[in-house]
Amino acid sequence: MAEWITPVPYRSHAEHEQPPLAVPAYGSTRLRSPRQPLVLLPQGLTEITGPLLGAGRVGALDHDLTRQHEGEPQGERIEVFGRVLDGDGRPVRDTLVEVWQTNAAGRYRHAGDRHPAPLDPNFTGAGRAMTDGQGRYRFVTVKPGAYPWRNHHNAWRPAHIHFSLFGRAFTQRLVTQMYFPNDPLFDQDPIFNSVRDPAARQRLVAAFDLDATTPEWSLAYRFDIVLRGRDATPMEDA
Repeated sequence: MAEWITPVPYRSHAEHEQPPLAVPAYGSTRLRSPRQPLVLLPQGLTEITGPLLGAGRVGALDHDLTRQHEGEPQGERIEVFGRVLDGDGRPVRDTLVEVWQTNAAGRYRHAGDRHPAPLDPNFTGAGRAMTDGQGRYRFVTVKPGAYPWRNHHNAWRPAHIHFSLFGRAFTQRLVTQMYFPNDPLFDQDPIFNSVRDPAARQRLVAAFDLDATTPEWSLAYRFDIVLRGRDATPMEDA
């Protein structure tokens, strides 16, 4: 029988740096947030060591969402890049980063998305990449569109890209969202504003990087992800 491994003690985040599990303005949290105190389950060797999530699961074009089909997708081509760092600023190497997003018209390629915006036959909206020795990742995609989501009257989500980060197993997964600078929908979005600390909320907003653009081809946005510590990126499962 595998021995139980003592859980790593995590630093408690400062108040309002991470979103609470229940947010009154975010309607679906009333249905899915826990009603009882959480129970800590120790992780054993099975949870820590398997299944391994590494480079063997990443294809040659998985990072480039614009070259996964016969034709090119419609929309503004962008590059999204950055580093995954620990709380001391050290690179997190060889970690699996996955993204998913709407197309340029604001529609997910998913049966549950009934938004009457056009689907793009050349855009699936999902990609994955491994961080390198410096913790760097890079995706090529199109800028996602805003979309209505019926949370409240005339509710629209700001343009965003979902990020999922894996360690070496499913139990080491973190999920967050990346937003774009100066979006006019920020003020009315309860998901974005569930992070009540303004400085922490700003860490969800990518930085436009003119120096990283590819001339006459794509714009570029930098989004660094910090897993722990004072400058940690807010995560959905805080």
